[in-house]
Amino acid sequence: MAYEVEAPKYVRLAQTIQRRIEDGTYPPGTRVPSENQLVQSFGMSRPTVVRALELLKRDGWLESRQGYGTIVRRRPAVIEQKDRRGREALERDESRTPGRLVAVDQVPVPARIASALGLPKRAKVLVRRFLVVEDGEPAELVSSYFPAGLIEGTELGSAAPLSGGTRDHLEARKKVRFDHVTERVSARLPEGGEAELLELPVGVPVLSVLVVACDASGQALQVSDVLLPADRQELEDTYRLS
Repeated sequence: MAYEVEAPKYVRLAQTIQRRIEDGTYPPGTRVPSENQLVQSFGMSRPTVVRALELLKRDGWLESRQGYGTIVRRRPAVIEQKDRRGREALERDESRTPGRLVAVDQVPVPARIASALGLPKRAKVLVRRFLVVEDGEPAELVSSYFPAGLIEGTELGSAAPLSGGTRDHLEARKKVRFDHVTERVSARLPEGGEAELLELPVGVPVLSVLVVACDASGQALQVSDVLLPADRQELEDTYRLS
């Protein structure tokens, strides 16, 4: 096992339910078992079951419909598309990307990163923070977090820019395999030195693309927080009306 800390029970339960959605046990459009049924089936407490279901709803696997229960949605969009930020975060060659490595350090895991990695509060993680520069100005601030158990035997803790992407590096050194990525987009005001690094005026928000890269079992291997200056972005989405 590559990890030093076992994921909390609710995360492991969410991963099990997710696998059943992926393998067709719980097809899209059908109801998942009730909370009582899940409590009995897995021998876990109701609060654990509730947290697992909320995690799956947040990540887009499930949705609640009033008067009908909890419904399986279609698999969230995963990246095998070349224009996705997640793929860039996994495959970026720091040694060839215009910009600079800002920091490499072991830090207490931030709350939203802990949830994505399935780690308890106060666990230590490695963070690599890279500032991407385009046309002479900061374009992205990418903070990539890794479980402590994945660091040994890799160059992730090196202060030198990494040659090749983190995905190839980890798959070669740790014999893990990246399977899918979930992206969560939100907006917030920059924290700490983020505004200074991105050269943002006071009051300008950032777009945060939280990239969660997992293996086939749903275990997160890497979480990257990609910050984009909101005043330099133009987002467009097309979707079908049902």
